[in-house]
Amino acid sequence: MRVDKHKRSKKRKWVKVVGILFLLMLLGGGAYAYSIYHSLNSAVETMHSPIEREVSSKRSKEVTFKDKEPFSVLLLGVDERENDKGRSDSMIVLTVNPDTKSVKMISIPRDTLTDIVGHGTRDKINHAYAFGGVEMAMDTVEELLDIPIDYYAQINMEGFEDIVNAVGGVTVNNDLNFSYGGYSFEEGKLTLSGKEALAFSRMRYEDPRGDFGRQLRQREVIQGVIREGASVSSLWNFDNIFDALGNNVKTNLKFQEMVDIQKHYKSASKDIEQIQIKTGSGTKIDGIYYYVIPDEELSEIQGTLQEHLEI
Repeated sequence: MRVDKHKRSKKRKWVKVVGILFLLMLLGGGAYAYSIYHSLNSAVETMHSPIEREVSSKRSKEVTFKDKEPFSVLLLGVDERENDKGRSDSMIVLTVNPDTKSVKMISIPRDTLTDIVGHGTRDKINHAYAFGGVEMAMDTVEELLDIPIDYYAQINMEGFEDIVNAVGGVTVNNDLNFSYGGYSFEEGKLTLSGKEALAFSRMRYEDPRGDFGRQLRQREVIQGVIREGASVSSLWNFDNIFDALGNNVKTNLKFQEMVDIQKHYKSASKDIEQIQIKTGSGTKIDGIYYYVIPDEELSEIQGTLQEHLEI
């Protein structure tokens, strides 16, 4: 099936699954505000999935949004197959600082070799979710990056096409000609349906950049969802959007916390910096492929994120 090129120019970048939640809070206004508020409240109740720990072991107290304290979010894209707990297909960390009005984000390659906290093994980082769910994934990521992970947002990639369809499709900027899942994707601006977007974001082995290329396409798709979800035209379809989010997204953020984030942090979304891992490399250990981040670069990344979180 041929994917049509889109004529409008739109930018990109993944402020992440939680970005969907944050920016959809900006939809309100006019006669629709009351209905939108209550529809979102209902969706968030469905999405809300608390975890046992109340605060990260790397913090002395819980983050207070009303005091405009910097915080972090782990975004998990999870493939939930039938009769399988699933693995985290993508892991992205956001740090948000309202004082500097900025967001920093880093994509962690799924094959990254690290200690799996709570499991006593050294393995691929995406196995943490399979071994111990969201909490083990959060503990493992914060140990790798040496920062507190305050919140998480998990999206079911199997249902991601529902979210894309709910916003009327997405526009992406494709930098690689390829075919996957029965679809052909040409270079340039593309408009994708839900099924096309899922195929576009999943291709990995035909990309010479491997997992990094796939991460780039995933960010394109999710940023497209955020743009479309926050557009004025989506006001007419907000019920479908919130239903799709409620069915496919889980987070430990509460509704009032999202309201506080919208009130005190929205200016940070205007400056989003992606931290690139530049010197990591793939290697095989006992015949298994791993991605290894050199200690020197990892230390630099940790310092950058710690400074941004003011810890």
